[in-house]
Amino acid sequence: MKDSENLYDKIRELIGKEPGNLNIMEDTIDVDLQVEYFEYSKRISQEYDGDWALDQVDLLCDPDYPSDGKKQLLARLATMENVAAFRAIESYARNPEDALKDWSALALQESKMHLESHLLEENQVFISTGLGGKDNKLRYFVVLIARNHQDFSDFQVKIIQSEFPYIMKKYEAEIEEFEFSGYLATFTLLLPIQFAVKDVFTEGIDECNLYGDFLMENCIVTNVKRLTFSEVEDFIEKRNAK
Repeated sequence: MKDSENLYDKIRELIGKEPGNLNIMEDTIDVDLQVEYFEYSKRISQEYDGDWALDQVDLLCDPDYPSDGKKQLLARLATMENVAAFRAIESYARNPEDALKDWSALALQESKMHLESHLLEENQVFISTGLGGKDNKLRYFVVLIARNHQDFSDFQVKIIQSEFPYIMKKYEAEIEEFEFSGYLATFTLLLPIQFAVKDVFTEGIDECNLYGDFLMENCIVTNVKRLTFSEVEDFIEKRNAK
């Protein structure tokens, strides 16, 4: 994606029209599990018909029924444009067994998308990332890096904690938490999908740099997972070694 593009524009380009509704997965779910789920869901929908799933739906409430069977059943029910299937998944997802908590959340989101698409007769777009989101916002994990890898001073910490929220308000974004360690500052952010990520963070860094030019222009932004400070340091060291 080009720097000037944002996700919303990219969606419009791909589907050729305004998306009728955007469904953003709110839960934080490992990306590998998400890939596994959707590949499994596609395969199961081809192997078993909808009547089989509806006939077996009561097994979701059976504590003796194996997890693998429930996993299969949830995935098949999720592909149906059926209110009963959605309610069954919704009921199970309220109190799932631990091994199927994320799996049932994915099934519920897929079921919701299929049902809304059928009932509303308009395009539905499902957006899912490792860090999830909220309403029309995606969650990002952000790492700011001090110039020359000099530890942040107390003054610089205060600047980041005050200026970034100020800039983010312009974009209707929500900063959830800040953490600092040496020359690194991290935070998670909920950002509406209509804004280009690069533009938002460039403005935030530029604003902070009015008070001493202490931040590097480049930052790390991911929506796959949160990183520990040691993981960030390893990444930076490996990149600088190239």
